[in-house]
Amino acid sequence: MIIGIGVDIVEIRRIRNALQGTARMQQRVFTEEEIQFCTSRKHQYQHFGGRFAAKEAALKALGTGWSRGIRWKDVEITDDERGKPLLTFQGKAKEIFDELGAQTAWISITHSPDHAVAMVVLEH
Repeated sequence: MIIGIGVDIVEIRRIRNALQGTARMQQRVFTEEEIQFCTSRKHQYQHFGGRFAAKEAALKALGTGWSRGIRWKDVEITDDERGKPLLTFQGKAKEIFDELGAQTAWISITHSPDHAVAMVVLEH
């Protein structure tokens, strides 16, 4: 049974501008593994944008937004050995995931030179 759905879209230009200005945003929003993944890619800002959109979509699926003490790094996006994105909740986000009775988080990310889109579905 589906218990939450979230979708988000970001402009790559805005992500690029935010990340080029200072390393502060990068360190506040993304985990070390996410940073290593994105910076190792040819089109790193598209990958950062995809992960940013995925974090936003995940919180929409939880139904909380940024309330209840959730932090950016409480939502982490990694890839499996085939390159499929995986979503992991930690901290307050994990508590809410468990409270909802969620067992599985499905995630899809796509990007172009201009936009990144992510969709998250939480399933019981």
